[in-house]
Amino acid sequence: MTHRTQAREAPREADGAAASRHERFGSLPERIRPQDMVESRPATSPDPARDTYNPDEWLVRYCL
Repeated sequence: MTHRTQAREAPREADGAAASRHERFGSLPERIRPQDMVESRPATSPDPARDTYNPDEWLVRYCL
């Protein structure tokens, strides 16, 4: 008799567990685009003293 009693109670517990699982895992999370997963920052900060040199200036001075 104990087997039958447990068998009758098991579906109720399984239904409750299934309902709680479905409530928690029943839907997928919102999709995250790959563009939103990547953060891009410059590797170094701009240095004004370094950027004053124009690499094409020597062409104008010496080649023309």
